[in-house]
Amino acid sequence: MGKGQKWASEISVYQDQISGSTITKFTDYKAHNFHLYFTNNGWYDNHKKLLIVSDRGNATNLYSLELETGELTQVTELVSLDKANLQGTYINPVKNEAYFTLNKKIVAINLDTYEEKVIYTIENGYNFSNISCLADGSHICFGLSEDLTKSINTNLSGGYVGFEETEAARPHCKICLLNLENGELKMIHEEKRWIGHVNASPTQPHLLTFCHEGPWEKVDHRIWAMNLNTGKYWKIREGEPNQYAGHEYWHADGLRIGYHGFTESLDRKDGKFLGSIKFDNTEREEFEFPYQNMHIHSTDSNLIVGDGQQASAYPGERYQDCIFVWKKNEDRMDGPRILCKHRGSFQIQQVHVHPMFSPDGSKVLFTSDMSGYGHVYMVDIPPFEKLPAVVDGKLDK
Repeated sequence: MGKGQKWASEISVYQDQISGSTITKFTDYKAHNFHLYFTNNGWYDNHKKLLIVSDRGNATNLYSLELETGELTQVTELVSLDKANLQGTYINPVKNEAYFTLNKKIVAINLDTYEEKVIYTIENGYNFSNISCLADGSHICFGLSEDLTKSINTNLSGGYVGFEETEAARPHCKICLLNLENGELKMIHEEKRWIGHVNASPTQPHLLTFCHEGPWEKVDHRIWAMNLNTGKYWKIREGEPNQYAGHEYWHADGLRIGYHGFTESLDRKDGKFLGSIKFDNTEREEFEFPYQNMHIHSTDSNLIVGDGQQASAYPGERYQDCIFVWKKNEDRMDGPRILCKHRGSFQIQQVHVHPMFSPDGSKVLFTSDMSGYGHVYMVDIPPFEKLPAVVDGKLDK
């Protein structure tokens, strides 16, 4: 096995048992396969290819998936002892180059030739957060967190072990910009808070968001934005007491930020909401709904997809293992309607469902370990009105 090795198509197609939606299963190898993190666009080469991750061959590597034929091509040649965050791989928006962390380094890989080069080596005493790339492709931005592994037992990808303890320890963290042309590194922010989810706007090279990581109800505030031209940073969506929002992501316009959240108040129905807001905290839109989601995603405010973990307050038949969609209807959000069943376990980070829209909005990409192994799926989106609705935890037939 090595770079450039081809794997024959593993595609199979079936109809969802509840909605009838057409689902394409792209992988079938007996190991975990999964797509990139839901804030990272894995499509490239004019959306003809998708970058995914697979554990085949007893090593975790990047693979290029030809969407039309299903053929897979191995992109990296890592070994089992390598410590790489391939799920966090980020593709440059203006050229076929991607970036990932490997051991203590950031590696750039050419997606046409598979040539790799080390572009940054981490300083002692820190660990990487995630990588993102500015909209003009000129810099990558990433977080560095103080290494507390000697004092705190952590396994964040498997059960969030040490999650609360790391937040409480207030690690020293930084946000850095790396110039891809000359290798110049610039620290643009630091504080004694656990920083994560550094996400660049997909259209505005001077904007990014980051979060104060940890249990949402315990951090001082979750979602922050930053202007790289001025260095100013500010809270996004300051809420009412006992309201918590997170799992933020940029809409396709690069101006609005989507999120979901909950409230601990007893006077709101089930205390769940989803919404979006402009980076300058204007034009906030929020809608209450009765379902708990691990993640939501959208390209705008009109159609939203979630992984559908249902709130336990609703008795009767439950569809928490389904992918749901909501559609904006003037001043309300219609839904949820079932797009398909995912049956994901959420056992480890790699097999979180992480539903996300395709660039043209016609399909939803997701990962599921419904077969025992994680696999990559894509479901076609039928007209919203034709999808089955769920009312008070029961299927509305």
